[in-house]
Amino acid sequence: MPIFFSPIPRPGTLDRGPPGHCHGGMADRYIEVSLVRRGITCTAQLLDDRAPVTCAAVWDALPLGGDVYHAKYARNEIYALFPPFAASEPPLENPTVTPIPGDLCYFAFASAELGTRAYGYDREVRPGTTLVDLALFYERNNLLLNGDVGWVPGIVWGQVVDGLAAMAEGCNDLWRTGAAGETLSFRRA
Repeated sequence: MPIFFSPIPRPGTLDRGPPGHCHGGMADRYIEVSLVRRGITCTAQLLDDRAPVTCAAVWDALPLGGDVYHAKYARNEIYALFPPFAASEPPLENPTVTPIPGDLCYFAFASAELGTRAYGYDREVRPGTTLVDLALFYERNNLLLNGDVGWVPGIVWGQVVDGLAAMAEGCNDLWRTGAAGETLSFRRA
């Protein structure tokens, strides 16, 4: 008898039902991710079933906003850096080194990992501190490999479900014209 395999669905590709649909007793949760100055917003669904600890930490910390940066190494990524906001850092749940368009990722970095001028940050990263990086990947062909530290797995905690095309246009504009004065914000929908 032949065995048939079906593709493994990626986060955000499952038919999860209408907004507010329940999974295991928890209603789906959504956030808005915005490039504030450009007036661009997309909507993302939290992946509570795949990254529950990270989703809870982010949800409880919202709203968050900070200077936006465009990735130098990972390709099609924008992100903002924040002081730690969880009681303890989430475990590496739902990890990836190859994020797909629409993935929201969480990273925690020690100051030594980001403390060189090569990263282009406009403020000094103090020794002994940790920074949280909340990122949005807007196009394909991303690889989380950093020349200084090697592989950098991220926690996929959300998936954009609406507005990714407009956000990708804004991210490309940010890449070409610069990020100065722009804010990346995350808030409950």
